[in-house]
Order: sequence, then structure tokens, then C-alpha cells
Amino acid sequence: NKPIARVDEDDRVYRTAAEKFQAMVDEAKTAHAKGQPVLLGTTSIEKSELLSMMLQKEGIKHNVLNARHHEQEAQIVADAGRLNAVTIATNMAGRGTDIQLGGNVDMIVMAALEANPDADPVALRAEEEAKHAEEKKKVLEAGGLCVMASERHESRRIDNQLRGRSGRQGDPGRTCFYLSLEDDLMRIFGSERLDKVLSSLGMKEGEAIIHPWVNKSLERAQAKVEGRNFDMRKNVLKFDDVMNDQRKVIFGQRREIMAAEDLSEIVGDMRHEVIEELIDTYMPPKTYAEQWDIEGLHAAVLEKLSMDAPVADWAAEEGVDDEQMSERLAEAADQMMQEKTTAFGPESMRNIEKQVLLQTIDAKWREHLLTLEHLRSVVSFRGYAQRDPLNEYKNESFQLFETMLDSLREDVTQQLSRVRPMTDEEQQKMLAEMAARQAAMQQMALGGAAATPEANPEDAAPGFVEDDPSTWGNPSRNDKCPCGSGKKFKHCHGRLT
Repeated sequence: NKPIARVDEDDRVYRTAAEKFQAMVDEAKTAHAKGQPVLLGTTSIEKSELLSMMLQKEGIKHNVLNARHHEQEAQIVADAGRLNAVTIATNMAGRGTDIQLGGNVDMIVMAALEANPDADPVALRAEEEAKHAEEKKKVLEAGGLCVMASERHESRRIDNQLRGRSGRQGDPGRTCFYLSLEDDLMRIFGSERLDKVLSSLGMKEGEAIIHPWVNKSLERAQAKVEGRNFDMRKNVLKFDDVMNDQRKVIFGQRREIMAAEDLSEIVGDMRHEVIEELIDTYMPPKTYAEQWDIEGLHAAVLEKLSMDAPVADWAAEEGVDDEQMSERLAEAADQMMQEKTTAFGPESMRNIEKQVLLQTIDAKWREHLLTLEHLRSVVSFRGYAQRDPLNEYKNESFQLFETMLDSLREDVTQQLSRVRPMTDEEQQKMLAEMAARQAAMQQMALGGAAATPEANPEDAAPGFVEDDPSTWGNPSRNDKCPCGSGKKFKHCHGRLT
């Protein structure tokens, strides 16, 4: 690597943004007059277009590099180091093409070959390389690439990347930052007071403050903003880690389900857990039989398991407790699912179980993500009550996750308990509906063509020929169609034309 020959000038601070942009345009005009390539860096598309308009008024030919011209991006960057080139760019980081003084010789040769495909490539390359060497010499004499930035970024890294576009591998160059008291970074650190001081000192329009102390204070300001942004990102990461742990659990289960051939054991465990929860709810342990809610249990079993079990008769038996009731319900539910497996066939039932499980997990996970997003947006208010928002988020998101898993077990059990084979009548009805829907879609696709068979040849206009529109006359949209169908022309043959 060759030593740096680039000159990094001190920042220039103006009172207003208009003065700053005018100073940049004047400097670009001076550099352009002596053939020095200029790169103007801005922070947004709006500011790049504002600079472009100012340069147009001065009659300076230039290229604008922003998100709106990404197709020509590499070509614009490659030409930014040519003689008299003026380029305006939003963000020069990671553009993928180096700015070489005199232009990129390989891209110049490729462009020449495209313009003249019949030419000898070797001779053409030698010719273009000679031109490039001469142009590079002129650019070096003019001072190399001049980089001017319209604003300091919140990150020093981006400023350094913009500066590094000039002075590559020992090339000469010059860089300077043009700032104003209206810039975002300056406003954060009390530019209003500085503006009052400068006004009272009698600072004239167009004058700039240039001093190394200004550079150091701006770097300190950037360091503060970088630290603040880093803390914000770190805080977001802590919250995201909570969701990520839950995501790993859900997607791990999902992968297991997709890889498994037989899910009957998982589904059976879910069913048994739902039954135990129902028993705990309506027949709490260590309670008397008089305190049991048998009617509620019967209704819940009917709803969750689609099973009309004789719960009241079982509860009336002598010595029956909650454990025996749970075992009987589990046996009855298992027997019902075994009958359904026999009716569907083992393979079909396994496919149904997998499909129901995956669809339910996906739906529940989407709902859970939305709930966590709402919780994340309001949990910061817990700080007013002297409670750590992150801990509150962890606790509540864990409770929400447990609730989601409980509702997942209930929904899967409920859906599988309601599954039953279709009767022959239902199959016939479904096939008829599908056929009718398909016919309606074909009718829509054909448009008005279906109306033509209703035409009566005897009522057709004299000389009417179906396939020859010139024989239809000139009916208006609302006249009767000449084919004799009795419909308006616009709803019959007029629709076809």
C-alpha cells in the first residue's frame, strides 16, 4: 500500500443550509473549470436533487447517483474519476465499483466494443488504454478526485467511507465537509445558541467557521450519537431474544411434526391433557361431590371432545373421584378416535392429524406474534411504576406463550374430535357444487360468447353472417342485436367486438 497523498481539509460550518449548498456549488464550479473530477456526497435524495438543480443553473454537466438510477450505478461510479466529471451521490458505501482517476479502463473498453463490435479488440484496447493514460495524467495534474460532503452522518464510519473514495493507492485528492447550523447533527447539540453568538459577532452571509476545534467537537457529538444508537440497538436485541427463544421452541416442534410419520401419540397426549384440565376446572381436587359442576363438565366435554359421555351417571356412582372420572373420559375419547381411524383408514387419519397440527400451530403463532408486538409497544410505560420493562416483557410474554400452548392443545383436540367421514350424499353434493362453480368460471371466461346460441336465425337481420361483422350493419350499443337473440347489442355480439 502506498502512503496517503490526500488532503483532508477542516470542516466548514455555515449559518444556513442555503449558504452551505451555494459554497459547495461555487467550489465545484472552480474545480470543474480546471478539469478536476468532483464527488458531492449528500445524506438524502431530496438534497442530492436540490444540488443537481443548482448545478444545472450554473450550466455544469453532472451525474446523479441515487436509488432512482440504480441500473446505471456501476457505470456512473466508474466514470466519477474522469476529467471534468461531476457526480452527486447519496451514500457511497458499498457501491461495488472503485473510482479510478481517468475512469475504469476495462469498462471504457467494453463500452467501445459495444459501440463498434466489428473493431479489432486488441487494437481497440491499446487505443483506449493510451487515451486513458493521457486522461489520467491530466486528472493527476488537476489534483485528483475532490470529495465534498454536504453533512456529517450520525456514524463516523460512513463519513470515512465517503472520504476514502478519494486518494486510493497513493493518488492525490482533496476532501472537505460543508456543514450548517441547520443540519440534524448540529441541531441536536444546541446550534441555536451558537447561531445567536455568531449573529451578535457580526458574521456575514457566506462566511464559514474553519478550525480544528470544530472537527473535534463534531467527532465527540458523533460519538455520543453512535453510543445512543448502539444502546437502542442493544435494547431492541434484548427484547428480540425473548421472542427468538419462543420461536426456536415453536419451529423445533414444527420440524418434529413434519418429520414424524405417526403423530397419534402426540395427539393422544394433547387430548389427555385437555381432559385433565377439564376435570381440574369442573371437579377440583380435594373437594366434595356436592361442589362439582357436573353440568358444566358435560357441556365442556360435548364442546371440546364432541362426545356425549354419561358424566352425570359416572359422578353419581359411589366412591368415584376426579382421577377415575379422568380415566373414564380418556378411555372413551381414545375409543372414539380409534373408531375414526378405522373409518378413515390409518394412513388417512395420520395425514389429517399432521395437517390439523401444522395449520393450528401456524395460526396460533401468527396471533402470538401480533400480541407480543402490542405488548412491546406499551410495556415501556411500566418504567413509570419503577419496574423494569424488559423483565415485565419477559414475564408476560412467557405467560402468553403458555396460554398459546394451552389453546393449541384445545383447538387441535376439538378439531380432530369433530372430523368424520363424508356420507355418499355429502360427497355427491360437494361434487355438484364443484361442477357448478367450474361451469360458472368457464362462463365468465367466455364472456358474451355464451349468449350467441340463443340467437334465432329466422329473426336475424337480412344478410346477417355470424362470422362476418361487416354484415351486422351499424347498430348502437342499446339496439337489439341483429342476430335475432332479442338481447341488446352490447350484451350479445357487441360484447365480442
